[in-house]
Amino acid sequence: MSSIILETKKLTKYFHEPTKFKVLKEIDMQVNQGEFVSIVGKSGCGKSTLLYLLSTMDTDYEGELYINNQLITGKSDQELAQLRNENIGFIFQFHYLLPEFSVLKNVMLPGLKLGKLKEDEVEHQAMKHLRTLDMQEHALKKTNQLSGGQKQRVAIARALINNPLIIMGDEPTGNLDKKNSDLVFDIFKKLASELNQSLLVVTHDNDFANRTNRIITMEDGQII
Repeated sequence: MSSIILETKKLTKYFHEPTKFKVLKEIDMQVNQGEFVSIVGKSGCGKSTLLYLLSTMDTDYEGELYINNQLITGKSDQELAQLRNENIGFIFQFHYLLPEFSVLKNVMLPGLKLGKLKEDEVEHQAMKHLRTLDMQEHALKKTNQLSGGQKQRVAIARALINNPLIIMGDEPTGNLDKKNSDLVFDIFKKLASELNQSLLVVTHDNDFANRTNRIITMEDGQII
């Protein structure tokens, strides 16, 4: 029996501008350990809003959110920040790498921030992830010396640094060409199958979604 690492119960979200509008309607969903799940749907269906709630960045909702069987709803901002750092890795459409730092330092930053390991241990972990992603020879380069696909691989390494329970991606291949999109997909697939890493990815790319373990389709704020 696979273990549930993310679960929602009747998750509901309202926008209040310009008038009160229900953008997510009683979402019940689960993600299991080692599962690679995609969320698809037309623009405006609520998929990015849902991801924002699941990531604990937005706490203005009704219903319940559980991470690793722990109720997250109602926790303080400080508790949520710690929980995010420990349990969730993020990959966005834009990589958000810091140009003033090397590739290695960019990957290390969330680990240094979490503060559970000494700096040399974080560096060791960062190099391990860069090797997994075949980016080790670029470790000391500045990020502006990399191609778009390479930058996204560095962003994946950074998302892995704290050994998160789940990696969440918001259009992680949205800025990439077909070749690099396929490369990123293959990396995600490998993380799920070989490292038992859970992944939840919002995407417009049907080809990408069709190759994941499971597709969650949304329409008008609901899972259909």
